[in-house]
Amino acid sequence: MRIVSKAPCRVDLAGATLDIWPLYLHHAGAVTVNFAVNRYTSCTVETHPEPEIRLRSLDLKTEESYASLDALKQAAKPKLPLPAYVLRYFGAPTGVTLETGSEAPAGAGISGSSALIIAIASALNKLNASGHSIEKLREIAQNIEAQIIRVPTGCQDYYPAMYGGVSAIELTPAGIRRSPIPVDLDDFNERILLVYTGVPRNSGINNWEVTKSYINGDRKIHRNFDYICAIAIAMRAAVEKQDWNEVGRLLREEWTKRRKNAPGITTPLIDELIRVTRRAGALGGKVCGAGGGGCAFFLVERGSREKVARVVEQAGATVLPVQVAEKGVQVRAFKPASARKT
Repeated sequence: MRIVSKAPCRVDLAGATLDIWPLYLHHAGAVTVNFAVNRYTSCTVETHPEPEIRLRSLDLKTEESYASLDALKQAAKPKLPLPAYVLRYFGAPTGVTLETGSEAPAGAGISGSSALIIAIASALNKLNASGHSIEKLREIAQNIEAQIIRVPTGCQDYYPAMYGGVSAIELTPAGIRRSPIPVDLDDFNERILLVYTGVPRNSGINNWEVTKSYINGDRKIHRNFDYICAIAIAMRAAVEKQDWNEVGRLLREEWTKRRKNAPGITTPLIDELIRVTRRAGALGGKVCGAGGGGCAFFLVERGSREKVARVVEQAGATVLPVQVAEKGVQVRAFKPASARKT
């Protein structure tokens, strides 16, 4: 059996970090607004009769193998922890070769790791006929990622990988719910610009420092999250109305508040990009994810994308061509040629 899956990465517009439990429980109406982009993670799982487990990452150019699934489960520090941990949880009926790939640069802040876990989990869910719903896979993926990075993880990163499109992730005491936001994608795609700074970052560290300060009662952090929650609620309304001037204003406001949460969230290059893109026609911009490097996102006036892209390149960053990915994770299963003939 050969199973192939792919899942898109994401850009967050507002409300990131609120999605980490229990932060959102202290802010009425908490929501995260994000959208999937056509930068994909992928997973191919192929079974073979021998018990050996083979793991291979195309983008990291790394591979490792284990004599059996039991040997993998006993390994202290796998070289490829993401596929290793997911395979440990799901298991496999026979030996497998599991190959992964990602179109997200390392440490980009566009949830490449979360999307990859969704892709791997979806493939193994299919292989083992586990029958988990997509929402259950999100819960499993989130818990496995927390095991790997050893700090709490948020929920919003998984939903673009699961469903695609533009989303409002509602964060309530009763649970988490994803609501799609319909927008004119032909128009929206002309307004989005994703930029890679060339410097990877560690979202777990940044988010954990903010979360610790919040839990420890830092009043400044609490007040900033009150503002961030209010901005995210307003962002949802603005995106629903497709009021892009207001979306741009809220991006600028959200970035101003978020910078106050953690000093390491920005870099000199990110500050420079925010400055020069505003002059060139960007309505607003912000770092993706927890910041400290990685990618930045800019909403631009229609017709200004090429001009803004030029000043980004002149500043020393790289434009990553993207559009909204309309579909979430996709899984296909193939039987070996010999099985098809019979």
